Amino acid sequence: MPGALQRPAVVPRVSDLIGYTPLLELAATETGSRLLLKLEMFNPTGTAKIRMARAMVDAAEASGDLRAGGRIIESTSGNTGLGLSVIAAERGYTFTAVVDNHAAPDKLRAMKALGTELVYVVDDGGAEELATAAREELAEDMARGHDNTIFTEQHNNPANGVGYFPVAHELTEALGGDIGVLIGAVGTGGGLCGTGRELAKLISGFTVIGVEPKGSIAFGGPAHDYYQSGTGTPEGAGIGALVDFDLIDEGVKVGDVEAFATCRAVARTGLLIGGSAGGVVHEALTRLPSLPPGTTMVALINDGGEKYMDTVFNDDWMSERDLLSPETEREVDELLTKLRRNRYTAC
Repeated sequence: MPGALQRPAVVPRVSDLIGYTPLLELAATETGSRLLLKLEMFNPTGTAKIRMARAMVDAAEASGDLRAGGRIIESTSGNTGLGLSVIAAERGYTFTAVVDNHAAPDKLRAMKALGTELVYVVDDGGAEELATAAREELAEDMARGHDNTIFTEQHNNPANGVGYFPVAHELTEALGGDIGVLIGAVGTGGGLCGTGRELAKLISGFTVIGVEPKGSIAFGGPAHDYYQSGTGTPEGAGIGALVDFDLIDEGVKVGDVEAFATCRAVARTGLLIGGSAGGVVHEALTRLPSLPPGTTMVALINDGGEKYMDTVFNDDWMSERDLLSPETEREVDELLTKLRRNRYTAC
């Protein structure tokens, strides 16, 4: 059997390509600390969330709640829906995604192309408000009372976290015990907390840092709208059961301006990352110079930037929402230039 980092030469299903994602050293300090990005956009559908999509369907099949010809329903901002679209197509299920216009248009178009039925909780042709609570209520109502129909309920489904256990094994196979900090976005909590919980069984002495958008409520503070999609907990939505506050050593907030400026600055190094990943990388780059010498920080990068051409990488869209900040981009550029230069001198 291949190891966690060895992909089989030939596979029979798209979902067999899940995992084996690479690590990229983005930056380093003169004291030998380094920032590694776990590039989950190399999964099918270009996102980490196909890992938990498969795990949730596996669990429903194992329990008997989902059988041949069944229907899957989920409330999604896009990436979970993309993963469920693939799994449903492979296994012959009908999948209905309950969505709002906050999701990136390319994600919605991709789900539809994969055969998914899209149901808009607010269908006024253009409202961008995040409607997580309303989406989940509708998804639950649609599934209630129907045989062989499940609402996967990603925010409270234990299989969500289980789906990320392989990430911990991939990291330890690549790095052994050399992981000082694990940092990632906190939305459902499954990715960061699932990885962190399993990693704690394998190594010790690492710190877990959770990142959410300013305006999200998981780590306290005032609630307001934000544009980072697929992450955070907006006002009116419950904090998911998978957000493990005992596991997370520190929870921090990054604003849309800083997150998106980081996406755009990182793109000029040759790498496209998604909006919430920009928030994670901004926090990681800010912290890297102050880490103890020789510390390895691993950032979980949930998706790539290709889905955000109409938003984060569109000057007009950014300007209309007062998110475009050349000054912030320059600050990130300067930090990246300094820390990337150190990559060639730290060793």
